[in-house]
Amino acid sequence: MLQDQSFVWFITGCSTGFGRELAKLVLARGERVVVTARKVEQVADLVDGHTDRALALPLDVTKISELKDAVKQAEQKFGRIDVLVNNAGYGYLAAVEEGEDAAVREMFETNFFGLVELTKAVLPGMRARESGHIVNVSSIGGLVSFGATGYYHATKYAVEGLSESLAIETAPLGIKVMIVEPGPFRTDWSGRSLQESKTVIDDYDQTAGARRRASKANSGKQVGDPVRGAQAIIDAITSENPPLRLVLGKPGLDLVYKKLESVKKDLDTWRETTLGADFPENQR
Repeated sequence: MLQDQSFVWFITGCSTGFGRELAKLVLARGERVVVTARKVEQVADLVDGHTDRALALPLDVTKISELKDAVKQAEQKFGRIDVLVNNAGYGYLAAVEEGEDAAVREMFETNFFGLVELTKAVLPGMRARESGHIVNVSSIGGLVSFGATGYYHATKYAVEGLSESLAIETAPLGIKVMIVEPGPFRTDWSGRSLQESKTVIDDYDQTAGARRRASKANSGKQVGDPVRGAQAIIDAITSENPPLRLVLGKPGLDLVYKKLESVKKDLDTWRETTLGADFPENQR
């Protein structure tokens, strides 16, 4: 572990869950941190007594002027941002046909486009220093899909694809990218933060409907511990070789392995059809 490193962290979505616990742990390590939330009063307690090392800022990641100003203030106070944690986001329950356009687009603005804009705002400083970490909090739902969360998955699959490309582009510049993929954790994701469509179609009751009910019923009972999850993120970032992907929790890990097996089965079963789509060798 790189114990001698002292980072300046910039974390979004610190009012609850991973963002809040991560901010606490970073401060306990003696490092500096910018904690943000749409309502800054919800994170005021995090910086209380740590004003020399902590800065609380209001931040709605869908407002470009606000996020640029937050980055500017962070760099003015601490001189740099070493670790950006794009954690802000929320879920939305709806079968694909039930999805309401305005709500879906609003979620994309937070979960994806806000992440993109904040990343772009921080990258110039990291490029100038030839160092930095971009941590994009995705979800196990960025790799594995279920009924009722198709639009949420779409935002997280987008984060995954963008992050993979970003990692390739920034590696030669000394900037590392890590995708965090939590499984079910005891956060507010399926509690007060969760949104759902008002449109309900009875034909989807056994699929999307069942998932809606299960998601809400499981709130507060998940096996994932946000404190341990936040510590795992720190452990990975401060390691010699941070991974591109960090899955958190056994349920998430099991789901990924199951997904990989399913993909491999399809590849193997349809191998000849797949290869047959190329021009024959004598025509290349």
